[in-house]
Amino acid sequence: MKKAFFFQGDSLILPHGVSGSKIPAEVPLELSAEFNDPDIFEIPSLIDPASPIKGVFVSSREKLPDNWKSIPVRRLLASDVIIFSASLEDIIRAYHIAQWRQESRFCGSCGAQNSDVFVDSASLAQRLCPKCGRMEFPRICPAVITAVTDDENRILLAHNKKFRAGVYSLISGFTEAGETLEETVVREIREEVNIEVKNIEYVKSQPWPFPNSLMLGYKARYMSGELKPDGEEIEDAAWFTKDNLPELPAEGSLSRFLINNWLENF
Repeated sequence: MKKAFFFQGDSLILPHGVSGSKIPAEVPLELSAEFNDPDIFEIPSLIDPASPIKGVFVSSREKLPDNWKSIPVRRLLASDVIIFSASLEDIIRAYHIAQWRQESRFCGSCGAQNSDVFVDSASLAQRLCPKCGRMEFPRICPAVITAVTDDENRILLAHNKKFRAGVYSLISGFTEAGETLEETVVREIREEVNIEVKNIEYVKSQPWPFPNSLMLGYKARYMSGELKPDGEEIEDAAWFTKDNLPELPAEGSLSRFLINNWLENF
C-alpha cells in the first residue's frame, strides 16, 4: 500500500484516530480520493533516494472532511512530538515542495502553465515551461539568525511584533542581493537593535520552509553601540543572563538550539 504526506495550507492533515503526541505522518495514498482535485506529486528522498517521497496537497479553499484533522507543520519541530513511519527531514522536504508547487503552476516569464519533469518515471523537484523553455526550481531564501553575547556572558534577546506576547528570540533576517551571510548578520543587528558586532562564527543551519527559507545560525560578540529597538519589527530588546531568561522559542527551532548552546557553554 502506497503512503503519502498530506498537506493543506501550513498544516499536515491526517485522518482522525491519531491521538496524543504520536503522529503517523504518512497515510494511505488512496485517501486522496476524498478530496477534490488534489495535487499529487513524487520527489526523491534526501534520506533514501531509492524510496521517493509521495505528497498530496489539498487546496486551502476545500473544507476538510469531518474525519480529518490538521496539525501545523511547525508543531512537528517540537521536542514533545513523536513522529513514526517517516523522518522529519522528509516531511519538511515534502512540505517545502508542496508549497512551491502551488506557487510554480505558471511560468514566471511568459505565463504559460508549467509541466512537471519526469526522469525514469520519477518526478523531480523541477518544472518546465512548454512554451518558452524556462526551468523552475524550488525557491530557497537564505536567512541568518544570530546569538549575540557580551563580555558579561549575557545574551541579546528581542521581542518581534509578530511574536506571541512575552516571547523573546534572536535577531534574524534575510540576505539581500549581493550580500554575504556575514554582512547580513552585521546589517540586520545594526538595523534592528542599533549595535555593532564582531567575531562572527557560523554554527549550524536548518531548513525552515515557512515558506521557503534556509536558516543559517551564527554567534557573534557585542562590539559597540547603545541597544535601541527599531520600533518597526523589534518592540523590545535587552541583555539577559542565564538566571533571568524570558519565555523562549520552542524546542526544535534553530533559535532555541543557539540559545541552548549558549546556556550549555555558559
